[in-house]
Amino acid sequence: MTTQDNKALVRRFYEEIDKGNISIIDELVSKDYIDHNPAPWFAPGFEGVKQTFKLFAEATPGYHKIEDQIAEDDKVVTRLTSYGKHEGDLPGAPRTGNDMKMTSITIHRIADGKLAEKWSEKDMIAMLTQIGKMQPLNKKEP
Repeated sequence: MTTQDNKALVRRFYEEIDKGNISIIDELVSKDYIDHNPAPWFAPGFEGVKQTFKLFAEATPGYHKIEDQIAEDDKVVTRLTSYGKHEGDLPGAPRTGNDMKMTSITIHRIADGKLAEKWSEKDMIAMLTQIGKMQPLNKKEP
């Protein structure tokens, strides 16, 4: 696959997830998938990614906006913003009804036309603050 094909694969993944098509994971994600930054309550493999996206689709319905993508060889770096509403319970975080916005940078490795591996950095402080699990940080003037 070309780098453009790899970028299109990642875009398709998020587009389908945003439509509520969680079963797309069976088509686009390798059975040997490795998530180097899984949610703490799920395993880092194929079943864990399915459980994670199912939970967040149900508890925080919304969408992803891809801000930037860079691809080289078998890797795609995606800077994205996730938008949602905290409509259902998350582990340790009962429903608040609050709007949510979280930025992240995710690197996917593509193998045999599927997402095979993922590394990501998410703004968890913003998410935890928005759902009331963390107090906003006070900014002090210098």
